[in-house]
Amino acid sequence: MPDIRGLLFDKDGTLFDFQDTWGPWAANLMLDLASGDAALADALSDRVRLDRAAARFYPDSPVIAGTVDEAAATMLPSLPHMSHAALVDRIVQSSLDVAPVEAVPLAPLLRHLRDAGMVLGVATNDAELAATEQLGGLGLKDAFEIVIGADSGHGAKPGPGQCLAFAAHVGLAPAEIVMIGDSTHDLLAGRAAGMPTLGVLTGPASRAELAPHAEEVLADIGHLPAWLGLA
Repeated sequence: MPDIRGLLFDKDGTLFDFQDTWGPWAANLMLDLASGDAALADALSDRVRLDRAAARFYPDSPVIAGTVDEAAATMLPSLPHMSHAALVDRIVQSSLDVAPVEAVPLAPLLRHLRDAGMVLGVATNDAELAATEQLGGLGLKDAFEIVIGADSGHGAKPGPGQCLAFAAHVGLAPAEIVMIGDSTHDLLAGRAAGMPTLGVLTGPASRAELAPHAEEVLADIGHLPAWLGLA
């Protein structure tokens, strides 16, 4: 494997703990979209495979690794009074106010990686604006050279477009960049772009699901410095 000079992170389930960040937000969103109608909120939750009472997504939820467009399309049959565009906007605007739960203390980790010469980026199937706002709210946006969302013009994972766009932006060969994520979408995107890949277990996917597509599966990104020989 060539020398690693860049690290491309998925956001949800990788930088942020997926369930603790998005479960409570989604439970509240379902009730809000339903205008307080508990039966409709439960119907919307069923569509996205969310246990609304526990505020946890089921592992087979179609929105875990999906885009905002895909989430909206999944819910729209239960919201016939809304347009697809309006629902997407409602989801994105709501997500701007989410309080992300860091998978590990991010500021010292990212500082250590940057001080070691690593170039960092984010590739997410979330909207670019939402991702930028969430990272900015934690004071972390400037740690990354670029934040790429599903709506940034490079497609969505598991396609390789986001990964290739990061490589081009920072002037590195894909083989010099590790794609790090909690879903097979992340790992397949990295592999398709020619990048080595690492899985992490801070999202809903299991080690058994991730291992066939990754050089290694780590408990969380806090183990990255040791894996890179930077500890």
